[in-house]
Amino acid sequence: MELITQLIFLIVLVAGIAFFTYNIRKVIRNIKLGRKVDRSNNSGERWAKMGRIAIGQSKMVKKPVSGILHIIVYVGFIIINIEVLEIIIDGIFGTHRILSFLGGFYNFLIGSFEILAFLVFVGVIIFWIRRNVTNIYRFIGNDLKGWPKNDANYILYFEMVLMILFLLMNATDYQLQLNNAIGYVKEAGIAGSFPVSQYLLPLFEGISTASLIIVERTAWWLHVIGILIFLNYLYYSKHLHILLAFPNVFLSKLSPKGEFDNLQSVTNEVKLMMDPDANPYETPVEDGETDVPEKFGASDVMDLNQVQLLNSYTCTECGRCTAECPANLTGKKLSPRKIMMDTRDRLEEVGEIINKKGKFEDDGKQLLDDYILREELWACTTCNACVEACPVGIDPLSIILDMRRYLVMEQSAAPNELAISMTNIENNGAPWPYNQMDRLNWAKEN
Repeated sequence: MELITQLIFLIVLVAGIAFFTYNIRKVIRNIKLGRKVDRSNNSGERWAKMGRIAIGQSKMVKKPVSGILHIIVYVGFIIINIEVLEIIIDGIFGTHRILSFLGGFYNFLIGSFEILAFLVFVGVIIFWIRRNVTNIYRFIGNDLKGWPKNDANYILYFEMVLMILFLLMNATDYQLQLNNAIGYVKEAGIAGSFPVSQYLLPLFEGISTASLIIVERTAWWLHVIGILIFLNYLYYSKHLHILLAFPNVFLSKLSPKGEFDNLQSVTNEVKLMMDPDANPYETPVEDGETDVPEKFGASDVMDLNQVQLLNSYTCTECGRCTAECPANLTGKKLSPRKIMMDTRDRLEEVGEIINKKGKFEDDGKQLLDDYILREELWACTTCNACVEACPVGIDPLSIILDMRRYLVMEQSAAPNELAISMTNIENNGAPWPYNQMDRLNWAKEN
Protein backbone atom coordinates (compact mmCIF):
# COMPACT_ATOMS: atom_id res chain seq x y z
CA MET A 1 0.00 0.00 0.00
CA GLU A 2 2.84 2.37 0.87
CA LEU A 3 4.50 1.71 -2.47
CA ILE A 4 1.26 2.43 -4.34
CA THR A 5 0.89 5.73 -2.46
CA GLN A 6 4.44 6.71 -3.39
CA LEU A 7 3.78 5.81 -7.03
CA ILE A 8 0.57 7.88 -7.10
CA PHE A 9 2.45 10.82 -5.58
CA LEU A 10 5.20 10.54 -8.18
CA ILE A 11 2.66 10.41 -11.03
CA VAL A 12 0.82 13.49 -9.69
CA LEU A 13 4.09 15.38 -9.22
CA VAL A 14 5.49 14.55 -12.67
CA ALA A 15 2.15 15.31 -14.38
CA GLY A 16 1.87 18.67 -12.64
CA ILE A 17 5.42 19.72 -13.52
CA ALA A 18 5.10 18.41 -17.10
CA PHE A 19 1.90 20.35 -17.76
CA PHE A 20 3.47 23.50 -16.30
CA THR A 21 6.54 23.03 -18.52
CA TYR A 22 4.30 22.52 -21.57
CA ASN A 23 2.49 25.80 -20.95
CA ILE A 24 5.65 27.76 -20.19
CA ARG A 25 7.12 26.57 -23.50
CA LYS A 26 4.07 28.07 -25.23
CA VAL A 27 4.67 31.39 -23.46
CA ILE A 28 8.31 31.39 -24.57
CA ARG A 29 7.28 30.52 -28.14
CA ASN A 30 4.75 33.35 -28.20
CA ILE A 31 7.29 35.86 -26.88
CA LYS A 32 9.72 34.79 -29.60
CA LEU A 33 7.15 35.80 -32.23
CA GLY A 34 8.32 39.36 -31.60
CA ARG A 35 11.34 41.07 -33.10
CA LYS A 36 14.69 40.35 -31.47
CA VAL A 37 16.14 43.12 -29.36
CA ASP A 38 19.55 43.23 -27.72
CA ARG A 39 19.40 44.02 -24.01
CA SER A 40 22.68 42.35 -23.02
CA ASN A 41 24.56 45.57 -22.28
CA ASN A 42 25.50 46.76 -18.77
CA SER A 43 24.82 43.38 -17.16
CA GLY A 44 26.05 44.57 -13.75
CA GLU A 45 23.56 47.44 -13.72
CA ARG A 46 20.81 45.11 -14.88
CA TRP A 47 21.48 42.58 -12.10
CA ALA A 48 21.49 45.39 -9.55
CA LYS A 49 18.20 46.73 -10.91
CA MET A 50 16.62 43.28 -10.77
CA GLY A 51 17.78 42.84 -7.18
CA ARG A 52 16.45 46.26 -6.19
CA ILE A 53 13.08 46.18 -7.97
CA ALA A 54 12.10 42.53 -8.59
CA ILE A 55 13.56 41.00 -5.44
CA GLY A 56 13.74 44.02 -3.13
CA GLN A 57 10.27 45.30 -4.15
CA SER A 58 11.55 48.89 -3.98
CA LYS A 59 8.78 50.27 -6.19
CA MET A 60 6.02 48.44 -4.35
CA VAL A 61 6.60 50.30 -1.08
CA LYS A 62 5.98 53.66 -2.73
CA LYS A 63 2.38 52.86 -1.75
CA PRO A 64 3.15 51.77 1.85
CA VAL A 65 -0.03 49.83 2.73
CA SER A 66 -0.24 47.66 -0.37
CA GLY A 67 3.54 47.55 -0.66
CA ILE A 68 4.18 46.14 2.81
CA LEU A 69 1.26 43.70 2.51
CA HIS A 70 2.60 42.52 -0.85
CA ILE A 71 6.07 41.94 0.62
CA ILE A 72 4.55 39.91 3.47
CA VAL A 73 2.47 37.78 1.10
CA TYR A 74 5.24 37.45 -1.49
CA VAL A 75 8.07 36.62 0.90
CA GLY A 76 5.84 34.51 3.15
CA PHE A 77 4.41 32.45 0.32
CA ILE A 78 7.85 31.81 -1.22
CA ILE A 79 9.51 30.88 2.09
CA ILE A 80 6.63 28.70 3.26
CA ASN A 81 6.90 26.67 0.08
CA ILE A 82 10.44 25.72 1.02
CA GLU A 83 8.67 23.05 3.04
CA VAL A 84 7.40 21.70 -0.27
CA LEU A 85 10.90 20.31 -0.79
CA GLU A 86 10.49 18.19 2.33
CA ILE A 87 6.98 17.18 1.26
CA ILE A 88 8.31 16.04 -2.13
CA ILE A 89 11.04 13.95 -0.49
CA ASP A 90 8.54 12.46 1.98
CA GLY A 91 6.08 11.72 -0.83
CA ILE A 92 8.64 9.99 -3.07
CA PHE A 93 10.37 7.94 -0.38
CA GLY A 94 7.43 7.39 1.97
CA THR A 95 9.15 9.13 4.88
CA HIS A 96 7.72 11.58 7.41
CA ARG A 97 9.36 14.93 8.20
CA ILE A 98 12.66 13.61 6.93
CA LEU A 99 14.46 16.90 7.60
CA SER A 100 13.67 16.76 11.31
CA PHE A 101 17.24 15.50 11.90
CA LEU A 102 18.19 19.20 11.70
CA GLY A 103 16.89 19.43 15.26
CA GLY A 104 16.54 22.95 16.65
CA PHE A 105 17.04 24.55 13.25
CA TYR A 106 14.19 22.46 11.85
CA ASN A 107 11.94 23.57 14.71
CA PHE A 108 12.89 27.17 13.96
CA LEU A 109 12.04 26.72 10.27
CA ILE A 110 8.62 25.15 10.88
CA GLY A 111 7.78 27.77 13.52
CA SER A 112 8.80 30.56 11.10
CA PHE A 113 6.72 29.00 8.33
CA GLU A 114 3.67 28.95 10.58
CA ILE A 115 4.01 32.60 11.59
CA LEU A 116 4.49 33.60 7.94
CA ALA A 117 1.47 31.47 6.94
CA PHE A 118 -0.68 33.33 9.43
CA LEU A 119 0.61 36.70 8.20
CA VAL A 120 0.00 35.68 4.59
CA PHE A 121 -3.56 34.65 5.46
CA VAL A 122 -4.24 38.01 7.15
CA GLY A 123 -2.58 39.89 4.28
CA VAL A 124 -4.67 38.08 1.68
CA ILE A 125 -7.88 38.91 3.55
CA ILE A 126 -6.91 42.59 3.61
CA PHE A 127 -6.12 42.43 -0.11
CA TRP A 128 -9.56 40.92 -0.75
CA ILE A 129 -11.25 43.72 1.21
CA ARG A 130 -9.24 46.40 -0.63
CA ARG A 131 -10.10 44.87 -4.00
CA ASN A 132 -13.80 44.09 -3.40
CA VAL A 133 -15.10 46.40 -0.68
CA THR A 134 -13.17 49.67 -0.76
CA ASN A 135 -13.62 51.82 -3.85
CA ILE A 136 -9.95 52.24 -4.76
CA TYR A 137 -9.85 53.88 -8.19
CA ARG A 138 -7.48 51.43 -9.87
CA PHE A 139 -9.61 48.42 -8.84
CA ILE A 140 -12.91 49.66 -10.26
CA GLY A 141 -11.91 50.52 -13.84
CA ASN A 142 -13.88 49.18 -16.80
CA ASP A 143 -10.82 47.25 -17.96
CA LEU A 144 -11.02 45.15 -14.77
CA LYS A 145 -14.53 43.84 -15.32
CA GLY A 146 -15.21 40.13 -15.72
CA TRP A 147 -12.27 37.73 -15.90
CA PRO A 148 -9.50 40.12 -14.71
CA LYS A 149 -11.42 40.88 -11.51
CA ASN A 150 -12.38 37.24 -10.97
CA ASP A 151 -8.85 36.06 -11.66
CA ALA A 152 -7.46 38.28 -8.90
CA ASN A 153 -10.03 36.92 -6.45
CA TYR A 154 -9.40 33.30 -7.45
CA ILE A 155 -5.73 33.70 -6.56
CA LEU A 156 -6.64 35.22 -3.19
CA TYR A 157 -9.00 32.33 -2.45
CA PHE A 158 -6.31 29.86 -3.51
CA GLU A 159 -3.78 31.40 -1.14
CA MET A 160 -6.26 31.41 1.74
CA VAL A 161 -7.05 27.72 1.24
CA LEU A 162 -3.38 26.75 0.91
CA MET A 163 -2.49 28.53 4.16
CA ILE A 164 -5.42 26.89 5.98
CA LEU A 165 -4.40 23.46 4.69
CA PHE A 166 -0.80 24.08 5.74
CA LEU A 167 -1.80 24.99 9.29
CA LEU A 168 -4.36 22.17 9.49
CA MET A 169 -1.76 19.67 8.29
CA ASN A 170 0.68 20.86 10.95
CA ALA A 171 -1.93 20.91 13.71
CA THR A 172 -3.03 17.32 13.12
CA ASP A 173 0.59 16.22 12.74
CA TYR A 174 1.41 17.84 16.09
CA GLN A 175 -1.55 16.14 17.76
CA LEU A 176 -0.53 12.76 16.29
CA GLN A 177 2.99 13.22 17.63
CA LEU A 178 1.51 14.00 21.06
CA ASN A 179 -0.57 10.83 20.73
CA ASN A 180 2.57 8.80 19.94
CA ALA A 181 1.01 7.65 16.68
CA ILE A 182 3.06 5.10 14.74
CA GLY A 183 4.95 6.77 11.89
CA TYR A 184 4.71 10.23 13.42
CA VAL A 185 6.84 9.90 16.56
CA LYS A 186 10.55 10.79 16.37
CA GLU A 187 13.20 9.51 18.76
CA ALA A 188 14.46 13.05 19.34
CA GLY A 189 11.02 14.22 20.46
CA ILE A 190 8.50 16.52 18.79
CA ALA A 191 9.54 17.27 15.19
CA GLY A 192 8.82 20.92 14.49
CA SER A 193 7.55 23.94 16.34
CA PHE A 194 3.89 24.92 16.02
CA PRO A 195 3.34 28.46 17.40
CA VAL A 196 0.15 29.00 15.37
CA SER A 197 -1.35 25.59 14.65
CA GLN A 198 -1.17 24.58 18.31
CA TYR A 199 -4.20 26.79 18.87
CA LEU A 200 -6.19 24.50 16.55
CA LEU A 201 -5.67 21.46 18.82
CA PRO A 202 -8.98 21.96 20.72
CA LEU A 203 -10.72 21.17 17.42
CA PHE A 204 -9.41 17.60 17.64
CA GLU A 205 -10.37 16.75 21.22
CA GLY A 206 -12.00 13.35 21.42
CA ILE A 207 -11.06 12.39 17.86
CA SER A 208 -9.41 8.99 17.49
CA THR A 209 -5.86 8.59 16.20
CA ALA A 210 -7.14 6.81 13.08
CA SER A 211 -9.46 9.73 12.27
CA LEU A 212 -6.65 12.22 12.90
CA ILE A 213 -4.44 10.36 10.43
CA ILE A 214 -7.20 10.62 7.81
CA VAL A 215 -7.50 14.38 8.43
CA GLU A 216 -3.71 14.86 8.37
CA ARG A 217 -3.24 12.83 5.18
CA THR A 218 -6.16 14.58 3.49
CA ALA A 219 -4.76 18.01 4.34
CA TRP A 220 -1.30 16.85 3.22
CA TRP A 221 -2.54 15.59 -0.16
CA LEU A 222 -4.78 18.60 -0.76
CA HIS A 223 -1.87 20.91 0.08
CA VAL A 224 0.39 19.15 -2.43
CA ILE A 225 -2.25 19.00 -5.17
CA GLY A 226 -3.26 22.59 -4.42
CA ILE A 227 0.29 23.82 -4.93
CA LEU A 228 0.54 21.98 -8.27
CA ILE A 229 -2.83 23.39 -9.37
CA PHE A 230 -1.70 26.86 -8.30
CA LEU A 231 1.54 26.42 -10.27
CA ASN A 232 -0.34 25.47 -13.43
CA TYR A 233 -2.99 28.14 -12.94
CA LEU A 234 -0.27 30.78 -13.24
CA TYR A 235 -0.20 30.30 -17.02
CA TYR A 236 -3.84 31.35 -17.28
CA SER A 237 -3.51 34.16 -14.75
CA LYS A 238 -1.98 37.58 -14.36
CA HIS A 239 0.07 36.00 -11.58
CA LEU A 240 2.51 34.71 -14.17
CA HIS A 241 4.43 37.80 -13.05
CA ILE A 242 5.58 35.76 -10.04
CA LEU A 243 8.02 34.11 -12.45
CA LEU A 244 8.43 36.68 -15.23
CA ALA A 245 9.04 39.79 -13.11
CA PHE A 246 12.72 38.88 -12.74
CA PRO A 247 13.67 38.60 -16.45
CA ASN A 248 11.32 41.48 -17.24
CA VAL A 249 13.13 43.89 -14.90
CA PHE A 250 16.52 42.59 -16.02
CA LEU A 251 15.68 43.28 -19.69
CA SER A 252 13.99 46.65 -19.10
CA LYS A 253 15.42 49.83 -20.61
CA LEU A 254 18.35 51.50 -18.92
CA SER A 255 18.28 54.61 -21.12
CA PRO A 256 16.66 57.79 -19.75
CA LYS A 257 12.87 57.83 -19.85
CA GLY A 258 11.65 59.87 -22.78
CA GLU A 259 14.59 58.95 -25.02
CA PHE A 260 13.19 57.66 -28.30
CA ASP A 261 14.58 54.58 -29.99
CA ASN A 262 16.20 55.01 -33.37
CA LEU A 263 14.20 53.10 -35.96
CA GLN A 264 16.59 51.04 -38.04
CA SER A 265 13.91 50.81 -40.73
CA VAL A 266 13.96 54.61 -41.05
CA THR A 267 17.76 54.62 -41.21
CA ASN A 268 17.67 52.01 -43.97
CA GLU A 269 15.06 54.05 -45.85
CA VAL A 270 17.17 57.21 -45.64
CA LYS A 271 20.22 55.31 -46.90
CA LEU A 272 18.17 54.10 -49.87
CA MET A 273 17.11 57.65 -50.65
CA MET A 274 20.72 58.82 -50.55
CA ASP A 275 21.93 56.07 -52.90
CA PRO A 276 20.90 56.88 -56.50
CA ASP A 277 21.59 53.29 -57.61
CA ALA A 278 19.58 51.59 -54.87
CA ASN A 279 16.44 49.61 -55.64
CA PRO A 280 13.67 51.28 -53.60
CA TYR A 281 11.92 47.93 -53.13
CA GLU A 282 14.89 45.98 -51.87
CA THR A 283 17.46 46.46 -49.13
CA PRO A 284 20.86 44.69 -49.28
CA VAL A 285 21.70 42.53 -46.28
CA GLU A 286 25.01 41.12 -45.05
CA ASP A 287 24.81 37.66 -46.65
CA GLY A 288 24.29 39.11 -50.12
CA GLU A 289 20.59 38.32 -50.37
CA THR A 290 17.85 40.94 -50.47
CA ASP A 291 15.02 41.66 -48.15
CA VAL A 292 11.94 43.86 -48.24
CA PRO A 293 12.28 46.97 -46.02
CA GLU A 294 10.63 46.33 -42.68
CA LYS A 295 7.34 47.84 -41.62
CA PHE A 296 7.49 51.19 -39.87
CA GLY A 297 6.03 50.88 -36.38
CA ALA A 298 3.63 48.17 -35.24
CA SER A 299 0.08 47.19 -36.10
CA ASP A 300 0.11 43.68 -34.61
CA VAL A 301 1.95 41.79 -31.90
CA MET A 302 4.49 40.28 -34.34
CA ASP A 303 5.71 43.83 -35.08
CA LEU A 304 6.56 44.45 -31.43
CA ASN A 305 9.87 43.34 -29.95
CA GLN A 306 10.29 40.36 -27.63
CA VAL A 307 10.74 42.49 -24.51
CA GLN A 308 7.44 44.26 -25.20
CA LEU A 309 5.70 40.88 -25.50
CA LEU A 310 7.40 39.76 -22.28
CA ASN A 311 6.02 42.96 -20.72
CA SER A 312 2.49 41.93 -21.67
CA TYR A 313 2.80 38.55 -19.96
CA THR A 314 4.40 40.16 -16.90
CA CYS A 315 1.64 42.72 -16.33
CA THR A 316 0.19 42.31 -12.84
CA GLU A 317 -2.94 44.33 -13.71
CA CYS A 318 -2.37 46.27 -10.48
CA GLY A 319 -3.47 49.50 -12.19
CA ARG A 320 -0.75 51.74 -10.80
CA CYS A 321 0.05 52.87 -14.34
CA THR A 322 -3.56 53.79 -15.10
CA ALA A 323 -3.99 55.50 -11.72
CA GLU A 324 -1.03 57.78 -12.57
CA CYS A 325 -1.98 58.39 -16.22
CA PRO A 326 -3.04 62.06 -16.68
CA ALA A 327 -5.00 61.21 -19.83
CA ASN A 328 -7.02 58.58 -17.98
CA LEU A 329 -7.58 60.89 -15.01
CA THR A 330 -9.11 63.50 -17.32
CA GLY A 331 -11.66 60.99 -18.65
CA LYS A 332 -9.97 59.92 -21.88
CA LYS A 333 -10.19 56.30 -23.04
CA LEU A 334 -6.50 55.54 -22.55
CA SER A 335 -5.59 53.03 -19.85
CA PRO A 336 -1.96 51.83 -19.93
CA ARG A 337 -3.10 48.70 -18.07
CA LYS A 338 -5.56 47.94 -20.86
CA ILE A 339 -2.81 48.42 -23.46
CA MET A 340 -0.81 45.64 -21.80
CA MET A 341 -3.85 43.38 -21.28
CA ASP A 342 -4.93 43.83 -24.91
CA THR A 343 -1.43 43.03 -26.15
CA ARG A 344 -1.38 39.83 -24.09
CA ASP A 345 -4.89 38.84 -25.23
CA ARG A 346 -3.98 39.33 -28.89
CA LEU A 347 -0.72 37.41 -28.42
CA GLU A 348 -2.62 34.54 -26.82
CA GLU A 349 -5.07 34.59 -29.74
CA VAL A 350 -2.19 34.35 -32.22
CA GLY A 351 -0.70 31.53 -30.14
CA GLU A 352 -3.96 29.58 -30.25
CA ILE A 353 -3.98 29.80 -34.06
CA ILE A 354 -0.45 28.38 -34.09
CA ASN A 355 -1.51 25.61 -31.69
CA LYS A 356 -4.34 24.56 -34.01
CA LYS A 357 -2.73 25.04 -37.44
CA GLY A 358 0.99 24.67 -36.75
CA LYS A 359 1.71 28.18 -37.97
CA PHE A 360 0.09 31.58 -37.93
CA GLU A 361 -2.48 32.21 -40.62
CA ASP A 362 -4.05 35.62 -41.05
CA ASP A 363 -7.31 35.70 -39.09
CA GLY A 364 -8.37 39.12 -40.33
CA LYS A 365 -7.57 40.72 -36.99
CA GLN A 366 -4.73 42.77 -35.60
CA LEU A 367 -3.79 44.54 -32.40
CA LEU A 368 -4.58 47.94 -33.89
CA ASP A 369 -8.32 48.71 -34.13
CA ASP A 370 -9.49 45.21 -33.11
CA TYR A 371 -7.99 45.52 -29.62
CA ILE A 372 -6.44 48.95 -29.16
CA LEU A 373 -8.32 51.91 -30.58
CA ARG A 374 -6.63 54.88 -32.26
CA GLU A 375 -8.36 57.17 -29.82
CA GLU A 376 -6.51 55.44 -26.99
CA LEU A 377 -3.14 55.82 -28.72
CA TRP A 378 -3.50 59.53 -29.44
CA ALA A 379 -4.75 60.30 -25.93
CA CYS A 380 -1.26 59.51 -24.58
CA THR A 381 0.82 62.54 -23.56
CA THR A 382 4.09 60.49 -23.56
CA CYS A 383 4.78 61.72 -20.01
CA ASN A 384 6.18 58.33 -18.88
CA ALA A 385 4.10 58.34 -15.69
CA CYS A 386 2.95 54.77 -16.42
CA VAL A 387 6.52 53.55 -16.91
CA GLU A 388 7.66 55.19 -13.67
CA ALA A 389 4.70 53.76 -11.73
CA CYS A 390 5.04 50.12 -12.80
CA PRO A 391 6.51 48.01 -9.98
CA VAL A 392 7.99 45.42 -12.37
CA GLY A 393 9.52 47.56 -15.12
CA ILE A 394 6.80 47.36 -17.79
CA ASP A 395 6.83 49.98 -20.55
CA PRO A 396 3.33 50.56 -22.04
CA LEU A 397 4.55 53.77 -23.68
CA SER A 398 6.90 51.92 -26.04
CA ILE A 399 3.95 49.96 -27.48
CA ILE A 400 1.88 53.13 -27.84
CA LEU A 401 4.73 54.89 -29.67
CA ASP A 402 5.35 51.97 -32.03
CA MET A 403 1.66 51.87 -32.95
CA ARG A 404 1.61 55.62 -33.46
CA ARG A 405 4.61 55.31 -35.76
CA TYR A 406 2.70 52.80 -37.84
CA LEU A 407 -0.28 55.13 -38.12
CA VAL A 408 1.86 58.11 -39.14
CA MET A 409 4.49 56.45 -41.34
CA GLU A 410 2.48 53.64 -42.93
CA GLN A 411 -1.03 55.08 -43.09
CA SER A 412 -0.46 58.84 -42.85
CA ALA A 413 -3.23 58.73 -40.29
CA ALA A 414 -2.07 61.32 -37.79
CA PRO A 415 -4.75 63.50 -36.15
CA ASN A 416 -5.42 66.73 -38.01
CA GLU A 417 -3.83 68.87 -35.29
CA LEU A 418 -0.61 66.86 -35.49
CA ALA A 419 -0.61 66.90 -39.29
CA ILE A 420 -0.90 70.71 -39.24
CA SER A 421 1.94 70.98 -36.72
CA MET A 422 4.20 68.71 -38.81
CA THR A 423 3.40 70.72 -41.95
CA ASN A 424 4.30 73.92 -40.11
CA ILE A 425 7.58 72.39 -38.93
CA GLU A 426 8.36 71.38 -42.50
CA ASN A 427 7.54 74.82 -43.92
CA ASN A 428 8.34 77.19 -41.06
CA GLY A 429 10.80 75.28 -38.86
CA ALA A 430 8.34 75.49 -35.96
CA PRO A 431 4.89 74.08 -35.12
CA TRP A 432 3.27 77.54 -35.36
CA PRO A 433 1.81 78.96 -38.60
CA TYR A 434 4.19 81.94 -38.78
CA ASN A 435 6.91 82.66 -41.29
CA GLN A 436 10.42 82.45 -39.84
CA MET A 437 11.09 86.04 -40.91
CA ASP A 438 8.15 87.26 -38.80
CA ARG A 439 9.12 85.38 -35.69
CA LEU A 440 10.60 88.39 -33.89
CA ASN A 441 7.94 90.93 -34.86
CA TRP A 442 6.55 90.85 -31.34
CA ALA A 443 9.80 92.34 -30.08
CA LYS A 444 9.63 95.26 -32.50
CA GLU A 445 6.12 96.10 -31.36
CA ASN A 446 7.39 96.54 -27.81
